[in-house]
Amino acid sequence: MHTLSKLPVTVITGFLGSGKTTLISELIRSGGDRRLAVIVNEFGDVGVDGEILKSCAIPNCPEENIVELANGCICCTVADDFIPTIEALMTLDPLPDHILIETSGLALPKPLLKAFDWPAIRSRITVDGVVALADAEAVATGRFATDVAAVDAQRLADDSLDHDTPLSEVFEDQLNCADLVLLTKPDLAGEAQCAQARQIISDSSARTLPVIEVCDGKVDMNILLGLEAEAESDLDARPSHHDGVPEHDHEDFDSTIIELGEIDDPDRLVEAITRLAETHKILRVKGYAAVTDKPMRLLIQAVGSRIRTQYDRMWQAGEARTTRLVVIAEHDDIKPDEIRSILKG
Repeated sequence: MHTLSKLPVTVITGFLGSGKTTLISELIRSGGDRRLAVIVNEFGDVGVDGEILKSCAIPNCPEENIVELANGCICCTVADDFIPTIEALMTLDPLPDHILIETSGLALPKPLLKAFDWPAIRSRITVDGVVALADAEAVATGRFATDVAAVDAQRLADDSLDHDTPLSEVFEDQLNCADLVLLTKPDLAGEAQCAQARQIISDSSARTLPVIEVCDGKVDMNILLGLEAEAESDLDARPSHHDGVPEHDHEDFDSTIIELGEIDDPDRLVEAITRLAETHKILRVKGYAAVTDKPMRLLIQAVGSRIRTQYDRMWQAGEARTTRLVVIAEHDDIKPDEIRSILKG
């Protein structure tokens, strides 16, 4: 089937904690006869999202079809990581029908689209579409969409504030590169905030984009796949704050890994993560905890002070029972010793 057409790729982008991994997990489960492969990009050295997705593997998306890149943002490591990974997936037998790429929450999607013009892959693969996820509550409160007077008039009236933050640029770049926007967690935001978020997205987008509300990643696969956007050939219509900038890095952001061993009280750890978000402006905490006398691993996902935990799987034989957390923040807010002290309680 793929000898006469290019293999389609869908790029799934969105800010930290917007629900990308949840969406891909649902796509894997609901894929039917469609053979999928997945590339997961992590910010930080400890893979979390890749492990979550591998636990969802099914015959049409087996574990070997799920590849994790944890050496930083793939838009910065195209030659070293991304191209070889794509080439490896294209040697699978059977060949995938579709590849999903989950970018890091800090990634700029446009440099990644440019990578599809590389001679090694451009004749064999195409970007079927870019799907951007936006947390309805976060967008409605203006956290990642500055310079929108209708949403944050009081804040914009304060001339002492810097309205052109790195977070807003990342959000707008992801939005402007998209073919479709999924407004996630509408159940938490409510009807009024969802309407407000839609208006912000409309005001912030260079193009008119379809916006679909999605709870827990549940959306018809046929809506997301088969867009046939050929996004790599449509870059001029996808403006970026970083157009004309020769290099892109993430010096504005940093991460640290905290290892705590086994913990006795998950509630106390949740309280510590909440304190951390309040006192150190932490953007994201994600990882696993080993709870004393519990045979299952505790998955932890936190966006600011919003924290979700669940026991996701049994600890495997020979696997070290330990607590490992990736903490992500803007560069000046990463203080490993202080963060470790707070998490240890």
